[in-house]
Amino acid sequence: MAELSEQFIWGPKRMKRLAFALTGAAALTLAACGSSNHDQVSNAELNQPAADLNEQANEAAMNAAEDAALGNQQALLNQENAAARENVTNPSDAQEQNVSGM
Repeated sequence: MAELSEQFIWGPKRMKRLAFALTGAAALTLAACGSSNHDQVSNAELNQPAADLNEQANEAAMNAAEDAALGNQQALLNQENAAARENVTNPSDAQEQNVSGM
């Protein structure tokens, strides 16, 4: 009985029907996954710089300019402090001991 049902399904042209079924399954599989252009979309996104990247570059440039200005200001303050130390006279011991007025 099993031979009769097998022969009914596959028949004498078993290999041709098997090849047709596999070809149909492969065609359906390729048709299902080939409809989107995901690779092209991904490549287009990769080639475009992000807005965040431009904003970060501008912020980094502004920070660098601010750092340079602060560095110049620090150098000026160091020069003023060095000049101020040279112009100060040290108090005498008597003056240092006379702190009762404070």
